[in-house]
Formats: sequence, C-alpha cells, structure tokens
Amino acid sequence: MKVRVTVMVKKGVLDPQGKTILASLHLLGYKEVTDVKAGKILELSLPKMGKAQLEKKVKEMCDRLLANTVIEDYEFEVGE
Repeated sequence: MKVRVTVMVKKGVLDPQGKTILASLHLLGYKEVTDVKAGKILELSLPKMGKAQLEKKVKEMCDRLLANTVIEDYEFEVGE
C-alpha cells in the first residue's frame, strides 16, 4: 500500500524557508505571489493491512519521527 504524508508548518509559526522562496519569486518578477509555505511530502510503501491498523501505524510514525508536532501539522492519504 502507498501512503502519501504531507507535513506543513502550523499556521502562525515562522516559516523562514517559505519566506526565502517568496523573496526569490519576487526577485524573479513574480510579484503576484503573496505567500509561500514550505513543507515536505513523503511517500511510504507498506504491506496491505486493514484501514484502522494502517492509519494507526502511519499516525504513530508521523508523531514519532516524520513531523515535529510542536510546529508542524500533517495529513496523509492512502492509495493502492
């Protein structure tokens, strides 16, 4: 099974990488961009299992390693 995890900085938390990207876009002439949030996407491959078990495992992985839950939010979607 494939799981796509998206991790983003929480609203209200300083995002220096996003600010740097925004400044660079402005320097390149893309002044219409008003905000950038930088994050990460992780694709996990897991053996087939029940939905509840899979969601529990992925949530545990996110909470323990993949996201810093103090400053980041995450969401995930399950594919085939």
